[in-house]
Amino acid sequence: WRPSSPGSLAAGLCNPPLLYALHDSDPWMRFHGANPPRPCPLFRPSPGVDGCARAARRWWFLSPVRHGSTAVTLNTDGGFARFSVGDPGPNQNGGQNQPPAKKKMSKKSKVNQLKWYRLKAKKKMKSPNPEVRIRYKLGKAKRKEEWLIEKLRKYEAPRAPELVHDPEILTEEEKFYLKRTGEKKKNYVPVGRRGVFGGVVLNMHLHWKKHETMQVVCKPCRPGQVYEYAEELARLSKGTVIDIKPNNTIIFYRGKNYVQPKVMSPPDTLSKQKALEKYRYEQSLEHTSKFVEQLEQELEDYQKHVALFKKREGAISEQISNEDSAVDDLTTNSDTD
Repeated sequence: WRPSSPGSLAAGLCNPPLLYALHDSDPWMRFHGANPPRPCPLFRPSPGVDGCARAARRWWFLSPVRHGSTAVTLNTDGGFARFSVGDPGPNQNGGQNQPPAKKKMSKKSKVNQLKWYRLKAKKKMKSPNPEVRIRYKLGKAKRKEEWLIEKLRKYEAPRAPELVHDPEILTEEEKFYLKRTGEKKKNYVPVGRRGVFGGVVLNMHLHWKKHETMQVVCKPCRPGQVYEYAEELARLSKGTVIDIKPNNTIIFYRGKNYVQPKVMSPPDTLSKQKALEKYRYEQSLEHTSKFVEQLEQELEDYQKHVALFKKREGAISEQISNEDSAVDDLTTNSDTD
């Protein structure tokens, strides 16, 4: 029997013959010997706390039993016996142990932790032992060096597959002519602290639109770095290096069959902002590496000094003990005489 509307449902619940018929048709209720439900009025007062408890107990004893297997497992991890009812843990998670969730720290605990670290560092910096101070500075510098190396790895642009480039073969007369032409003309492209990036190659192609030759001025430039710049620019711009001057100036020739590319800034180069960030990290890494070498030398010198001091102390104590033994021998000889 299914009610067609809420009104018919209420009428059915308040109809005693219908309720008895439902009781007779239910095999579970007939098997357990449950009494048929009593007719209830539509509007019934609230049963209260005691009435709710009695209704809950009645529902517990009259509810159908679930014919399912309840597994009791014994867990002896950690030297303790623990019983659990139900499926074991690995089966519930599909055989995978989930990592424990990280406990979030409050703002106050974070501040206290930072204060503790600062106090610990302050004690090491003001330690009377020089070795403790040097080792603290050395560890801090090495951690910074590793951090800078990880930062610089992000700026390593992947190189695109290089196309086959056949450089033009120039005679000595052509090289001499192009060199003189490049020296006379005033068009140049600066390469500063950012090094070689996409904007430098773009400027070279813009100069080659009206000039065959151009100068690349590298300033500031470390000794020998100008040759690295020349090789990198020749690879990116497909130009020809004519001459490298002592004042870190490179003369480039665009080529006889030069065609301006559609994308003048190569995609495997850094932008202007990222090139500056890379330069700053490189400069910081250079100074940090020098500082690490200096601290390692200081630590080595201090350890040598301590070893020499202990050796001298041992020699002095041995000499004093020998003198004392000689004095004791003289006193014993005089007593025997």
